[in-house]
Amino acid sequence: MTPFLRSLPGTTALVLDSPHSGTDYPDDFAYACALPILRRAEDTHVEKLYDFAHGLGAGWVEAFFPRSYLDANRDTTEIDVSLFDESWPDAVSTDTKVMSKVRLGKGLIWRTTDDGEAIYARKLGVAEVQARIARCWEPYHAAVAQAIDSAHQRHGYSIHLNCHSMPAIASSHATEFPGEAHADFVVGNRDGSTSSEPLARLVCQHLQGLGYSVAYNHPYKGVELVRRYGEPLQQRHSIQLEVNRKLYMDEQTLAMHEGAVPLKASLQSLVQMLLATDPRTL
Repeated sequence: MTPFLRSLPGTTALVLDSPHSGTDYPDDFAYACALPILRRAEDTHVEKLYDFAHGLGAGWVEAFFPRSYLDANRDTTEIDVSLFDESWPDAVSTDTKVMSKVRLGKGLIWRTTDDGEAIYARKLGVAEVQARIARCWEPYHAAVAQAIDSAHQRHGYSIHLNCHSMPAIASSHATEFPGEAHADFVVGNRDGSTSSEPLARLVCQHLQGLGYSVAYNHPYKGVELVRRYGEPLQQRHSIQLEVNRKLYMDEQTLAMHEGAVPLKASLQSLVQMLLATDPRTL
């Protein structure tokens, strides 16, 4: 097993992954900007919010590396060429929507924090970024793909929940909607392209029934992990779920507060609902 992730096999059709909750900062990242600033980029404590899931039979994949070091929810072509001291030799995306995140400093390798602060005081070498891809991105995606393939082979369908958290208020360089107050949850399936609409609506309705405010495909539609593995016509359903950090933690100290307990109970209710749902019947 790679030291950069945890992958726990499931027995059900459900797979969860947390690509952004990693807190193991590699030695070759020590020259970046101050650690307290980088830590605000994490989907802090998301792995704790779902620590019950594997016990219920869901597959679980979790990144240990921080998203500011390498963002597993980006494609390897989402490269900011301005980061390098030499020409990047591999493919670079030409998709204008995809590259809008790169321009914000949020490509595969982040250039800036959510508040626009530069992460690096020097240019990067091609070899060091290629090494990050080989050590982190490739094993992570292989683990998610294998977990989903296994779930689909067992049951004839799979449901993939891509687990994230978001700040209460959008930062200046985090999305294209800076300053927007977020709902309690954002459910994303890239406008119906990565899961069936009935399944995504069921997730929204379940959370609303628990008393939460829920937004659908705004401002987060889902990115690479649902795009790459969601094929609803093949009964492979991928949904990105963002939970508002104010529900469970202090965003300044990063400490969990008492709200984490009822939130975790609600997430367990959602997971149990998905375990009992066959999307082919919706």
